[in-house]
Amino acid sequence: MYDLAILGGGPAGVAAGVYAARKHLKTLFITKDWGGQSVDSMGVQNWIGTIEVPGLELAQMLKKHLGAYAKGMVEIHEGEVVSGAEKTADGFKIKTDKGEYEAKTVLITTGSHRRKLEIPGAAEFENKGITYCASCDGPLFADKDVVVIGGGNAGFETAAQLLAYSKSVTLLTHGPFRADPVTVQKVVANPKMKALEYATPIEIKGNKFVNALVYQDDSTKMTTELPTEGVFVEIGLIPTTDYVKKLVELNKYGQIVTDPRTQKTSVEGIWAAGDATDVLYHQNNIAAGDAVRALEDIYMHLHTK
Repeated sequence: MYDLAILGGGPAGVAAGVYAARKHLKTLFITKDWGGQSVDSMGVQNWIGTIEVPGLELAQMLKKHLGAYAKGMVEIHEGEVVSGAEKTADGFKIKTDKGEYEAKTVLITTGSHRRKLEIPGAAEFENKGITYCASCDGPLFADKDVVVIGGGNAGFETAAQLLAYSKSVTLLTHGPFRADPVTVQKVVANPKMKALEYATPIEIKGNKFVNALVYQDDSTKMTTELPTEGVFVEIGLIPTTDYVKKLVELNKYGQIVTDPRTQKTSVEGIWAAGDATDVLYHQNNIAAGDAVRALEDIYMHLHTK
C-alpha cells in the first residue's frame, strides 16, 4: 500500500514526485513517457529557469530531476499505461497494462493530447513547420508568414500571439468562427491578420520543411495554395481522463473538475493537476504549480487523518 500514486510524467507529475520524495511519502509514480506535450516543441522558451530548451531535452531534465530524489521514496514505473482506477475500503486500486497497485491517495496528472491534423502532409511535416504549441514555438517563426488552423478562442489567441512577431498570420477554419466576437474583432483588426471562415485545409506541402498549405473554399469548392513557413494547429485538446470517467466528476470537455484552492476532485482522496483538469489556463509552469499545491494538500490529508 503506497501513500500516494502519481499518474503521469509531465511537468505536473514530476513536480509532485519531487515534493513527495522530499516529504518522505511512499509514492508510486506511473508514466508512459516523460515531458507531456512539450516533447513536440523544437524549443521551449517559457520554462522558468531556462532560456530555451528543446522539448525532448526538457523531458530528460524532468526525468533526471525526479530520479535524483526518488531513491527509497518514489518508485518509478516508466513505460506503463494506466487503464483504470477504483475506490477500495482502504484507498484506491490502480490498474495498468502491467499490473495492479494500491494507494491511500491518488494524484492525476495525465494531461491531455492535442487533436491532430489529419490531412496529407500533416504527419510528415510535424515539427518541420507544423506545430501544436504557439507559446513554445511561436518566436521561432519571427518575420515569417504563418497559418493558424482553428476558429475557436484558442485559434484566435494563438493568432494574437503570433502577430507580435510574425510577418503575417492567416487563420483558417472549416466552419464559422467559434471564438468570442469581441476576440475575433480585436484580432482581425490587425493589418497583418487575415481570417477565413469555411476554408478547409486539405494538404500540407513542403521539401525539408513546410512551404505551403492547400485549402478549399467550402462554398465554391475551389482550392488555393497558400505559401507559408509555419502552420499552428489549434483544433482542440482531448483530456487523458477516460480511465477515471466513472470515478471522478468531469466537465463537458472531459476535464476533471477540481477545487482551485486544493486541487481536490469530487472524490475524497483523489487530486488532479495540469492539463487533465478544468483550470482556466494550461501551461507547463501552471501545471507544475498546481501539482505542488495538490501535493501540499495531500501531505496534510495523510498526516491529519
